[in-house]
Amino acid sequence: MILRQTVTTTADPIAEFAAEVREGLLRPGQKELPSKYLYDEVGSALFEVISALPEYGLTRADERLLRENAGEIVARVKSPVVVAELGSGSGKKTRYLLEALDRRQQTRYCPIEISHSALTMCARELGDIEHISIVGFESEYLDGLLEVADNRRPGEHLLVLFLGSTIGNFDRPADVKFLRAVRRTLQPGDFLLLGTDLIKPTPQMLDAYDDCLGVTAAFNLNLLARINRELGGNFALPHFRHEARYNPETRSIEMHLRSERYQNVTISRAGLTVTFREGETIWTESSHKYSRPELLQLAMAAGFRCDQQWVDDEWPFAETLLRAE
Repeated sequence: MILRQTVTTTADPIAEFAAEVREGLLRPGQKELPSKYLYDEVGSALFEVISALPEYGLTRADERLLRENAGEIVARVKSPVVVAELGSGSGKKTRYLLEALDRRQQTRYCPIEISHSALTMCARELGDIEHISIVGFESEYLDGLLEVADNRRPGEHLLVLFLGSTIGNFDRPADVKFLRAVRRTLQPGDFLLLGTDLIKPTPQMLDAYDDCLGVTAAFNLNLLARINRELGGNFALPHFRHEARYNPETRSIEMHLRSERYQNVTISRAGLTVTFREGETIWTESSHKYSRPELLQLAMAAGFRCDQQWVDDEWPFAETLLRAE
């Protein structure tokens, strides 16, 4: 397996980062930062540690389902198949599916990531699978997926992977809007494998996003450190505190960074000086927790049909194979 190329579809990532930071911190009411910027090289490495923490059962449930059902999943997709993954991360859990495909055919695997370091980790992790070649796309999800779909060969089927419950990071109804956009890139008979974390007791969900070792806190605070490094910010990290909270109206865990004092922060490359009141927060991520009926409604609204669903008993989590109609 060889990393053939990395295609960058974002013209100026730093300028885009600065613009989105400026927009989010000037937003009236609740200040926000896009969660995708949590995953630079440091953030990606910290998330790998989070995935192994006892409080964070989501990743292990995701991996269990893929390990136990990979053969059945890929058997439902006709050959030849191209695999595109939206947000591959390290690629560790994807190995189960690619090894199942490796036993039947040559396959192109196209990880789509905004993080160059994640693409590098992915190539390193999956580099020993004999009949899998990698074409990496350093881009936004939909931009990369459109390139994959446009360059498929006649007769090839597309299996899109969106694992790890990343769909839960979208606001409602942005999740169905995103899945509709994915559906528009697919042909009838293509598939989307969607990973989703399911609703569970509130203390269990909160612990998963506020571990006792403080790794998730470091992961969240690294977003401010990244702004300092890349955009010339002067956030004083000791003056901000990680906070996880449950929103019962949206059934989401929210991650915030709380200002511990009144302070001004300047971000030179964003052309911005912003004031924080004591107790004011920056909302950095949401993770919606689904019910199984809600998943089926989401799929139908986006133009998919549920082909099969697998649910982990130890940590309620679902892998749902959706067929483009």
